Amino acid sequence: MSEAVYSNPDVLTQDPYSIPLEELNVAQGELFEQDMQWAYFDRLRNEAPVHYCPDSEDGAYWSVTCYEDIKDVDTDHDTFSSEGSITITDVDDNFETPMFIAMDPPRHDQQRKEVSPVVGPRNLSAMEATIRGRVQTILDDLPVGETFDWVDRVSIEMTTQMLATLFDFPFEDRRKLTRWSDVATTAPGLGIVDTEEERYAELLECLEYFTGLWNERVNAPPGDDLISMLAHGESTKNMDPMEYLGNLILLIVGGNDTTRNSATGGVVALNQFPGEYDKLRGDTTLIPNMVSEIIRWQTPLAHMRRTATKDTELRGQKIKAGEKVIMWYVSGNRDETKFERPNDFMIDRSNARQHVSFGFGIHRCMGNRLAEMQLRILWEEIQQRFSFVEVVGDPVRVPSSFVKGYSELPVRLHRL
Repeated sequence: MSEAVYSNPDVLTQDPYSIPLEELNVAQGELFEQDMQWAYFDRLRNEAPVHYCPDSEDGAYWSVTCYEDIKDVDTDHDTFSSEGSITITDVDDNFETPMFIAMDPPRHDQQRKEVSPVVGPRNLSAMEATIRGRVQTILDDLPVGETFDWVDRVSIEMTTQMLATLFDFPFEDRRKLTRWSDVATTAPGLGIVDTEEERYAELLECLEYFTGLWNERVNAPPGDDLISMLAHGESTKNMDPMEYLGNLILLIVGGNDTTRNSATGGVVALNQFPGEYDKLRGDTTLIPNMVSEIIRWQTPLAHMRRTATKDTELRGQKIKAGEKVIMWYVSGNRDETKFERPNDFMIDRSNARQHVSFGFGIHRCMGNRLAEMQLRILWEEIQQRFSFVEVVGDPVRVPSSFVKGYSELPVRLHRL
């Protein structure tokens, strides 16, 4: 992995309480890479729950950091629009990739409806045996008593196999999906690509590959995979190529980064809170609730962005039309007014399911039940094989304020 080049290396030595409040900028990837963002969010929730940052790499933005305020913004799509971009980074006018998550009704509702059956109850029920079989194979192939990278061998492999199934994507090429997900969500110069031009070139390769699959599916009877659903859907069959690419990126990232980083985050959490691991060993019926707690504690996507459609007011702060509003899910999930001892990982937490990681309202994560099912199956199968997934080195985190994830986690397995 290339060494990260920080835009502001001083941020790692600063006390966030020593920074003038009006200069506080939490949207810095290096903070998340070093897991140092927490004090920033604690301060914002307590002193400025709706906070204006006038200057950052991505321009000025508002931070919304408390649970109830995030919910209010997320459910008011008339005032806070998803159009344009769902991340703090603005869309490059020379490489626009429209996607339905970055649309408002009615287009959003029409396009989402075309693909949502792939994760409907009937399909999920039919997929459970396939997922379990694949997880069993992945776990049975792991070396016991030797150090290996959990991210590569388990988290990526499990989620990439699932994505290949959802797209009916050539299985032998499935790691291309992982690569395209990383390219789509990583800024240049951080070890994935060096320039925006390289990033765009790889995403166009993604489009070219998927265009071939589209052409196959559009000339065949409608199927139950995502590409066929897009190719035959009334509101998606006439998409231009860049909109097709946008929706592909959305589905790839949504199906890859979230589950992948929660699959790693659960191992990190159980090692940081060994008493919870003991609790899990004693009662595996806690696994479904633990999955919700993993997703809360990890928060695999740190933020979502909206743009104010008109002048408005939130918590007494006057937000102008056109300004960026960042909902920090990662902060809402640590809001002490909603979650008792929010920084602790508790697998029997009574309100773990009320986390904000999936969002609220019309943009609530489409694949949330699939993500939960994969993580549940993973931990059910782990507990049948291993007494301990031991973290034996520091996790390597992603230098991003959007994808809150891991690129490496060295572990060692102990048999039952």
